[in-house]
Amino acid sequence: MTTEALGQAAPARDRREWWGELAVRVWRRLRAVLGVVRPAAWVLIVGAAVLWIAGASLGWWELTVAAVVLAVLLALCALFLIGRTAYDVTLDLTRTRVVVGERAVGALTLSNSGARAILPSRVVLPVGAGRGEFQVSRLAPGAAAEELFAIPTTRRAVVAVGPVSVVRGDPLGLFERVHRKDEPVDLFVHPRTVLFDGQSLGFLRDLEGLPATDLSRDDVSFHALREYQPGDDLRHVHWKSTARTGTVMVRQYEETRRSHFVIGVSTHPGDYRDDDEFELAISAAGSLGLRALRDSQRVEVRVQERSLPSGTGKQFLDSLSGVVHSRPRAGGVVELAGVVAATLPLASVVVLVCGSGVDANSLRAACARLPFGARTLAVVAESGASPSLRRIADADVVTVGSLEQLPAALRKVLA
Repeated sequence: MTTEALGQAAPARDRREWWGELAVRVWRRLRAVLGVVRPAAWVLIVGAAVLWIAGASLGWWELTVAAVVLAVLLALCALFLIGRTAYDVTLDLTRTRVVVGERAVGALTLSNSGARAILPSRVVLPVGAGRGEFQVSRLAPGAAAEELFAIPTTRRAVVAVGPVSVVRGDPLGLFERVHRKDEPVDLFVHPRTVLFDGQSLGFLRDLEGLPATDLSRDDVSFHALREYQPGDDLRHVHWKSTARTGTVMVRQYEETRRSHFVIGVSTHPGDYRDDDEFELAISAAGSLGLRALRDSQRVEVRVQERSLPSGTGKQFLDSLSGVVHSRPRAGGVVELAGVVAATLPLASVVVLVCGSGVDANSLRAACARLPFGARTLAVVAESGASPSLRRIADADVVTVGSLEQLPAALRKVLA
């Protein structure tokens, strides 16, 4: 290719790029303009055009007058789009974490930091699948308006609050200009939980565990020296201290324990008779997990197809807020037990939580899959049932009909 040909190709390429950028800008501007037109307005626009053409073709001035009336109506409604929406928006929730049944209270503040007044507007605040609407009056420069709101919570969920949208439009809903002003805020609706005291479920004696406050004659975490007592192992005699004091002195140890508490919550829809049972199971799992975390145990939580963050109580409850039913092909409590055994083989205690849709044979098969040597507890949520305790294979099976029955049922297990 000659130098002259190259010189001609470069301007042609530059022109194509310029036309391409221009087309993109025009399309964006056109899309923004067309985006303010609501479906009802399109119907009136088409109707006005049809009436005008029909009136001119047939000579019916009535149709022409009707077309003019529609055109004037559209023009008047379009005037409502004029005006700024440059609010400074602040969305503040008093608490981003509430328990089912509590009300989440928040405030929406809109301020005018500009030099000109802002005409009245409508503000839309999406809350989950619904939304709230507020009418904001004219704001002078430097003025602010605050709207308080309360969000009732009836079910456990993670609710997205926002983003805030400032809407300017006409009373007939023909034209609407929307500006989104703020990022959404997540509201965590935690499950109900219950506190219970008593002996912990989650400890096993293990030389590789953590020191506890209980003292032991034989372990690896040295605590102090004491005088020899009949029955003490002579291998633990501290000979230097014995020679210095003239009394046989032996080593005393702090008992080391392993505390790996695993909770497996079945989310298979077939394992539960209704949604109330599922919510009861989630609440029972939350109560057990909080108690284990309070005992400074390592807690792992599994549901079908994934594990839940459980490093702290807040993180644990946040993760439970978003638990929903799994897909049927993910399997039920038996498959969940297999996953627990494969991924968490060193668990000291495993708690399986399910609903009344799981029969005794399925529970037996699930418990047989759990890690060898781990203490096994199954909690069955059955709405309206009386609390009961039974034994299936090596597992204690507790049935509860309400969350308040859980502490007493667990005390029977530990008795």
